[in-house]
Amino acid sequence: MQPALGWDQPGCSCSFGRHWWKLGLVALMTAEGSAWSRAMLLSLGLLAGSAMAQNCSHTLQGPNGTIQSPGFPYGYPNYANCTWTITAEEQNRIQLVFQSFALEEDFDVLSIYDGLPQQGNLRTRLTGFQLPAPIVSTGLVLSLWLVSDYAVSAQGFQASYEALPSHTCGNPGRLQNGVQQGTTFSIGDRVRYSCNPGFFLEGHALLTCQASSGHGASWDFPLPVCRADDACGGTLRGQSGIISSPHFPLEYGNNADCTWTILAEPGDTIALVFMDFQLEDGYDVLEVAGTEGSSLW
Repeated sequence: MQPALGWDQPGCSCSFGRHWWKLGLVALMTAEGSAWSRAMLLSLGLLAGSAMAQNCSHTLQGPNGTIQSPGFPYGYPNYANCTWTITAEEQNRIQLVFQSFALEEDFDVLSIYDGLPQQGNLRTRLTGFQLPAPIVSTGLVLSLWLVSDYAVSAQGFQASYEALPSHTCGNPGRLQNGVQQGTTFSIGDRVRYSCNPGFFLEGHALLTCQASSGHGASWDFPLPVCRADDACGGTLRGQSGIISSPHFPLEYGNNADCTWTILAEPGDTIALVFMDFQLEDGYDVLEVAGTEGSSLW
């Protein structure tokens, strides 16, 4: 389905119904019996509704500052259509760290652009009630675009921004229900993560700041997640991420029943790359289902 006109144009006052698009790939894992396995680890490669928008536009400069949605923390208005453009000095990048985030899921969206707010610069779209990981620009400009629809709002968001030297990665973020070890974030520095009792780590425990193209720096892996011992599955968004079976690289439990849904932008495809895979042959199954049917592993 093609997005409606005006979907990628900040500041437009176009009228939309409540529509959304979901290019999805669903991964389901089931386990039975008493046999065990190490299981699998995979690496994976919204929408906006506005109508007669209440526009606001902000241009921000300086080494640091704070951004809040209109009305925060008491709720943003319906039909909000607001942009923030942050500009740093030469040889710097911008790190955005969220302190609070609550948007009506799937209908109110905060889009982040690595540069000016143009579709070709889209970095990610954020919605829902999960606190996003920190975001670091690749250049001097980072932009935000908030769009809300005609009904239902939430608290909104608050984020701080800071100019970083281009040779640093910035703080990759702290984990809810977890611990971060490492306080320097320049090229060559490492940060290690672990989870509190009752939670297991999904993703890589050790992140390394590496030099990237264009004399910049970036972390070698995405921020991991601490999940409850009895939890598995979920909905994933963003340009890349990691999925692992419960307790990986240890054995997953018997009678596991997990579903992961991966959402991508309209027109995009999703690539899955397996780094490790081991299930009990003939009894435990991973099913991957997308727009072209499903396959069993």
